[in-house]
Amino acid sequence: MNVTDKFLRYVRCDTQSDPTSNTVPSTACQLQLADMLVGELHAMGIDNAYRTAQGYVYASIPANAEGIHSIGFISHMDVEPVSKGLGVQPIVHKNYDGGNIELLDDVTLTPEEFPDLLGLVGQDIITSDGTTLLGADDKAGVAEIMQMAQTVMQHPEWKHGKIGIAFTPDEEIGRGADFFDVPAFGCEYAYTVDGGTLGEVGYETFNAASAVFTCKGVQTHPGDAKGKMKNCLHMIADLIALFPADERPENTSLRQGFYHFEEVRADVKAGYVEMIIRDHDRKKFEERKAFCRECVNTINARYGRKAMQVTIQDSYYNCGDVIAEHFHLVENAYAAMRSAGVEPYSVALRGGTDGSRLSYMGLPCPNLCAGGHSCHSVYEFCSVQSLEKITEILLALVRLYAEQGV
Repeated sequence: MNVTDKFLRYVRCDTQSDPTSNTVPSTACQLQLADMLVGELHAMGIDNAYRTAQGYVYASIPANAEGIHSIGFISHMDVEPVSKGLGVQPIVHKNYDGGNIELLDDVTLTPEEFPDLLGLVGQDIITSDGTTLLGADDKAGVAEIMQMAQTVMQHPEWKHGKIGIAFTPDEEIGRGADFFDVPAFGCEYAYTVDGGTLGEVGYETFNAASAVFTCKGVQTHPGDAKGKMKNCLHMIADLIALFPADERPENTSLRQGFYHFEEVRADVKAGYVEMIIRDHDRKKFEERKAFCRECVNTINARYGRKAMQVTIQDSYYNCGDVIAEHFHLVENAYAAMRSAGVEPYSVALRGGTDGSRLSYMGLPCPNLCAGGHSCHSVYEFCSVQSLEKITEILLALVRLYAEQGV
């Protein structure tokens, strides 16, 4: 199988994660792809591949030369849980002509709405049939790593250090690094292959936290409520009004952080609000969390002590602060892309990856493009040529570290 064959096979596997689940992995279906990958790795001759009870796949190609850094490559197997991900039927649109791509359920990809298509004219575009997401996030990365591994195994004459391979479950629900065994992985450095457009090298991510606001009200007969009723619906409305409208996700871009209210459940007596907090700058991130607490104090001053409480939990931090001390990872990614005829670019990622947490667990881990576009939707697409080119970039990274030594 080539990289496209692998990708088309993997996307047909249902691997949606589930944020409401307490199991690990959150869905049993992820284990089916994990076991498939272990079987394929064994077939390549990588006999040490295995799957843990939590659904993590680990493997390595042993070093065949001394004095070379060990480098790992990591992607996640799950797809996001909101859009439909069961029953994916991928379609390859050969030699894309620059026009509209018509799919089922009145789903149409147009260059006007999806300008990335214009950079793929003449390439072979892969989409779903329009009724599901595609799963390029991150089965494109999985396929590229698997193809890289297969190619290395087919060329034992190539000198290299230890090459680590790992596939994680539950990344889309923020749990991908929860049970990642860095010592068992055994690499000095790694790359997650979980980015977007060809050429992207991400080495800065958001700092991220979640905030849960809870409030307790007092319900009385509305005809006799003056001075007695404390309505949680009003508390929550007042809370939301305290946050600046220009710092919402829909009003921010680039390095601007945000507050994002995700869920509200309330009646007069009780209320519950979920929010996520994001900022690239660590100082501003801490200030945002402090602002949330100040807002709660403001609500309590209006409605009474302990009417509202907030619990804030950090999710991950900006991996750029760690990677800055190992910037050869970024420089070599740039060099590998240029050797493959791709001009690299970097953006401060408006999100996080497994690498955000792994970097702070002792595994410095920038993020490389996987080639997907419009992910997390029925409009998702990638190109065959991007899959092939990113595989070439991963192989170039292996060669670069071999040439440089330690």
